[in-house]
Amino acid sequence: MAVSHSVTKPQRRTGVREAAAQATRDSILKSATKVFAKYGYDGGSVEKISKAAKSYDRMIYYYFGSKEGLFIAVLEGIYKSMDDAEAAIALDASRPVEALTEVIRFVLGYYRKNPEFVTLLNTENLHKGRHISKSLRAREYSSRAVAIIAEILASGSAQGLFRKDLVARDIYLLIASTGYFYTSNRHTLTAFLGEPLESPEAITHWENFVIETLLRTVRADEAQDTHIPPHEDTTKWQKSQPAASRARSS
Repeated sequence: MAVSHSVTKPQRRTGVREAAAQATRDSILKSATKVFAKYGYDGGSVEKISKAAKSYDRMIYYYFGSKEGLFIAVLEGIYKSMDDAEAAIALDASRPVEALTEVIRFVLGYYRKNPEFVTLLNTENLHKGRHISKSLRAREYSSRAVAIIAEILASGSAQGLFRKDLVARDIYLLIASTGYFYTSNRHTLTAFLGEPLESPEAITHWENFVIETLLRTVRADEAQDTHIPPHEDTTKWQKSQPAASRARSS
């Protein structure tokens, strides 16, 4: 007599389904970043994005609600990527000159290595920031970036190295502008000035000049008479301090 055996079918785990959904969402977001960077907001159609992601239009609406919702997610994503990269840098706030120098190098380097970041921000500025203004996450990222600069400035002021009247937001804007403008206008400036601004030598020269300029800007009055040779080690006037605390830029 044959005995029948019931075979239990393996159940598909919810985690697998969620992972697949996240992969689809990430693919759409990654493709949207490239499409919006290439075609702008108006030219970056849902059809182009779904085709690039090898997905369907309905999936974009399912995960992001609308084209605008997707664009906002893209903007939040590029800010988060920069924030994550900055957070990975260990900064010693007890050595403010070195810490501020590291922040400057990071910001200028990040803009240079991530031209899509600059292009997308250019696009959003053409729209007067109406999309990013609807995002609360972007403010979180900017507040952390300003906070770490504030900590560095406070440390420098306490050691008598930096001025006491500095505003962290102003220093943040100064650093960001020197990196952003150079990258966003590099093509027109190369033609206008007749100099190859993307050459390694030009990039190094600009980075050194920005560091020198920023450090001279923040220096305490009593240190103004101390001559710092251009493009040389600007940490020579850094007071020797033990690494009492470490701060991560975020």
